[in-house]
Amino acid sequence: MKDLIIIGAGPAGLTAGLYAARARLNIILLEKFSPGGQILNTDWVENYPGFPEGISGFELVDRMKRQAEKFNLLIRAQEATGLEVSKGKIIVLTEKENLETKALILASGATPQKLLIEGENLLTGKGVSYCATCDGPFFRDQEVAVIGGGDTAVEEALFLTRFASRVYLIHRRDKLRATKVLQERAFANNKIVPIWDTVPKRIAGKNSVEGLDIKNVKTNESTFLPVQGVFVFIGNNANNDLAEGLLDLDRNGFVITDNNMETSCPGIFAAGDIRSKLLRQVSTSVGEGAAAAFSAEKYLESLK
Repeated sequence: MKDLIIIGAGPAGLTAGLYAARARLNIILLEKFSPGGQILNTDWVENYPGFPEGISGFELVDRMKRQAEKFNLLIRAQEATGLEVSKGKIIVLTEKENLETKALILASGATPQKLLIEGENLLTGKGVSYCATCDGPFFRDQEVAVIGGGDTAVEEALFLTRFASRVYLIHRRDKLRATKVLQERAFANNKIVPIWDTVPKRIAGKNSVEGLDIKNVKTNESTFLPVQGVFVFIGNNANNDLAEGLLDLDRNGFVITDNNMETSCPGIFAAGDIRSKLLRQVSTSVGEGAAAAFSAEKYLESLK
């Protein structure tokens, strides 16, 4: 039986793994994809302390991974498919085997929220994208639309100006939610064209994106915007499949914890974007990962 299992190898999971490995716990970290989480989709991180010039998302998470592995953290490419709690132990179900542990940290993160409009599913991967870093180069000298008004939407719109000839930034309100410095950069970039008080209604095209039907929420006027790409950044959905029915969730499906990252189930902790919280950033995830590992260590000591 393991002392601790961590599910998810984003910044929260890797930090928890680093702290737990340094505490010499019998630990394993499970990640169904490549370590990194959503930060792998971030071209440049400039608000993580200690990197005044900024750092690429890939390099930052690679450093985290190498640092954790330096202390012999075992990262296994394996998907957790279920959780069970029985007689003081936690059972992690996987396709290959069932793993038993005394404590668990859930750091499974979140995934981009979809628009849920006509044409979105049909054209995903054919002009509809949720990652400008991944797909931006495909739209060189083309016009694209970015949906959203928060930090991520504005950051990705700025990134897309490296390739696209024009970037329409479509937001349902008359002002952005992004931080002021990002707004200043966006408004100063002549390739970015804001479209206020507007929501997307349909993505047109059969084999590729041909345009976007949009509607002004104040005037109810509908127009067609001819673009070749649609990038969606309207928030995230919790990857809570393992938590449903076992842990208390907020109304949006994120795991509720206390300040020590403890969930409603003894021995299970949560950290990172899966948590119910105000701010989802690399820096907050790192702090929560450290707190979760420390709390798990204290929990294990209480069992002795």
